Amino acid sequence: MTQPFELPHFYTPYPARLNPHVEEARTHTTHWARGMGMLEGSGVWEQADLDAHDYGLLCAYTHPECDGPALSLVTDWYVWVFFFDDHFLETFKRSQDRAGGKAYLDRLPLFMPLDLATPVPEPRNPVEAGLADLWARTVPSMSMGWRRRFAESTEHLLNESMWELSNINEGRIANPVEYIEMRRKVGGAPWSAGLVEYATAEVPVQVARSRPMRVLMETFSDAVHLRNDLFSYQREVEEEGELSNGVLVLETFFGCTTQQAADTVNDVLSSRLHQFDHTALTEVPALALEKGLTPEEVRDVAAYTRGLQDWQAGGHEWHLRSSRYMNEGALKSSPLDGLTGPGTSAADVGALLAAAGAERLRAYTHVPFQKVGPSLLPDFYMPFQVRLNADLEGARRRITPWAHSMGILQEGIWDEDKLAAYDLPLCSAGLDPDGTPEALDLSVQWLVWGTYGDDYYPLVFGNRRDLAAAKLCTARLSACMPLGGEEIPSPVNAMERGLADLWLRTTATMTPDARRTMRASVEVMTESWVWELNNQLQNRIPDPVDYLEMRRATFGSDLTMSLCRLGHGPAVPPEVYRSGPVRALENAAIDYGMLINDVFSYQKEIEYEGEVHNLILVVQNFFGCDYPKALGIVHDLMTQRMRQFEHVAAHEFPVLYEDFGLSDEARGIMEGYVVELQNWMAGILKWHYDCGRYGAADLARRAHGFVPGQLPELPFGSVWRTATATATATATATAR
Repeated sequence: MTQPFELPHFYTPYPARLNPHVEEARTHTTHWARGMGMLEGSGVWEQADLDAHDYGLLCAYTHPECDGPALSLVTDWYVWVFFFDDHFLETFKRSQDRAGGKAYLDRLPLFMPLDLATPVPEPRNPVEAGLADLWARTVPSMSMGWRRRFAESTEHLLNESMWELSNINEGRIANPVEYIEMRRKVGGAPWSAGLVEYATAEVPVQVARSRPMRVLMETFSDAVHLRNDLFSYQREVEEEGELSNGVLVLETFFGCTTQQAADTVNDVLSSRLHQFDHTALTEVPALALEKGLTPEEVRDVAAYTRGLQDWQAGGHEWHLRSSRYMNEGALKSSPLDGLTGPGTSAADVGALLAAAGAERLRAYTHVPFQKVGPSLLPDFYMPFQVRLNADLEGARRRITPWAHSMGILQEGIWDEDKLAAYDLPLCSAGLDPDGTPEALDLSVQWLVWGTYGDDYYPLVFGNRRDLAAAKLCTARLSACMPLGGEEIPSPVNAMERGLADLWLRTTATMTPDARRTMRASVEVMTESWVWELNNQLQNRIPDPVDYLEMRRATFGSDLTMSLCRLGHGPAVPPEVYRSGPVRALENAAIDYGMLINDVFSYQKEIEYEGEVHNLILVVQNFFGCDYPKALGIVHDLMTQRMRQFEHVAAHEFPVLYEDFGLSDEARGIMEGYVVELQNWMAGILKWHYDCGRYGAADLARRAHGFVPGQLPELPFGSVWRTATATATATATATAR
C-alpha cells in the first residue's frame, strides 16, 4: 500500500540505547500474555501479532537501564495496554457499542485498589486478568502517592476511550486544542511516565505536582503521541476509520494536504521537545533550590528526567522497526546512510544543531515595542446575546471608594481615570446579569483586583527585572488566604489588602474543600504571573501549547470557574465537575474568552508593553507568518472552540447526566451553568468592545505605564526589605 505522506525529518536529540535484557523480556512477556488469555482464542491477537509488534523491543529501547525483572514487568504493562486498545476497538469501537463500552470500563478501576488487602472481583476477560496481575506485582514497591497518580492516569487512559468512541459515532474530528488535551489521556503517555518512575526513581512528593514536573510530563506526552500519530496515520485513519489522529486534525483545521499537515505535526513535536529541554535545564533546577530538595531527591529527579529522554529516543527507534506502523524506508532515509566511520555521530550532531538551532533561536529574537498599529478585529462568531445587570450604574459608583480603601489608586499603577476607563463593572454586569447588588460588587472587586495584579507584576517587577521580589510577593499573597482561620499577615501593599478583604468575604460560608479549591485557583493565577515575568526577562516567545495552557492561568480562568460555581450547592457531585465533558465545556469557553483578549490587546501588548505573551505573536513566530495571517489562524481557532462549546452542551451533557444518574435538580443546575458560561463569553466580548483599555486612542493617551508623577515604592517598608534579603540569602546558600 502506498504511504499517504513522506515521513518528515524528526528532531531526535537523545541517542537510543538498548537494554541488554531484551530477550529475557520477550520470552517472559510471551508466556505472560498467553497465561492471561491474550493470544490464541482471544479473537484479538495470535502469537504472530505479538511477535510482529515486538513490545519487548519497545521496552528495551525505552527503559535501557533497568534490570531484567523490572524490564519484564514494564513490558507486561505495555502488552496489556496495547491489548486493551485493540480489544476495545474490536469489541466496542467497530460495533459502536457505547453502553457496552462504558460498562466494560467501569469495572476496571476495581482491579487497582490502593490497599492490596482490598479484594478484587473475579476477572471476566484478559484485560481484567492482566490488570489484576500487574497491579499486584507493581504497587508493593511504590509509595501511596505514586499509586494514586498511576491509578489516576490509568483510569484516564481507559475512560477517555469513550471520547474516541463518541467521536467515531458522531463522525466528528476534534479541533487542535481539544485534541492535544484529550490525546494526553487517551494516548497514555502520562501513564508511561508513571512506569518511567517505576523503572528509574520516584519523583519526590513535594514537587510531583509542580509546574516544572507537570510540563516535563506533558511535553513528554505530547511528543510521544504526535510521533505516534505520524507513524500510525495509515493504519488508524485509512484502515481503521479512526478520527483521533493529529495529522487528520490539522489536515481538517487548516484545509491543507496530508503532507503539509504531517510536516506541521512534526513542527509541533519538535517545539514540544524544545520546551522539555528548556524546562529541564531552567525551571527544574530552580524548583529544586526553592523546595530545598536533598541531594538524593535531586538525583531522583535527574534520573526520572533522563528516563523520559530515554523513552523519547527509544520510542522513536521502535516506531522505525515495528510492523504495527507506517515506516517503509524510514531506516534508510538518513542523509548519513552508508557512513560508518568515527565522524558519523559528529556529522549527525552537526545536522541536528543546524536544524534545531534556528527554531530555538527564533523564540528569543523578537524585537519588542514594534509599531503594529491598531488591533485588527475579525467578525467574531458569538451565538449568544449579552444581557447587562440592571445595577450596572450602582456598581460603577461603588467600585471607586472600594479601590481607594484598598490602596489600589495610590501606588502609581492606576488612578481614578484608569479605573473609570477600564469600566470593569461593565464586564461583571455582562458576566452576571441576574446577580444581586452584593454579588455584582463582589464580582467587580475580584475583577479589579485581578486586573490590577496583571498590570502590577510587569510594571513593578518586570521593569526592575526582580524575579525574587515577584516570588516573595506571590508567597505573601497565599498567606492572605488562610484555610483554617489563621491570622492574616499585616498587608504591605494594595494587592495584599485587597485579597485579604475579598478572601474573608467570599469564603465566609464555604466548606473547607471549597475554600481549598478557591485558594488553589487564585494561586494558579498569581504563580502564572511569575511565569510570564520569567519569559519576559529571557525575551522568550513561548511554545504554542505551553502558551495556551498557561494563558488560562494568567487570565484567571480557574478563579472565574470557582466564582461561577459559588451558588450551585451540593446537588451536583464534585466528580461531575471533574468529568471530561465539563472540563471540555469550561476550557472551550475559557479559551474563547482569553483569545478575545489577545485579539483586542495585540497593539497594547506588542507595541506599548513589549510583551511576548499573545497568541497572535506566538503563531507568527511558530509559522513564520505576518500579523493578518496569524490573526486568521487565531480567529479560526476561536470559532472552533465556540462550536465545540455548543457541541458539548448539546450532545455530551445529556449523556453525562445519564452516566452519573443526575437528579432533575442537578440537571437544572448544570443547564444553568451552561447559561452562565454563555453569559461569561458574551459579556467579555461586549466589555472589550466598549471599555477604554484597548483602543488606539486610549493607548496613545495612557501608554499603560506608571501614573504620571507617581512611581510605585519598592520595597514596601521594612517587612519587604527583610523578607527579600532573607529569601535572597537562603537561595544563595542553597545554590552554593
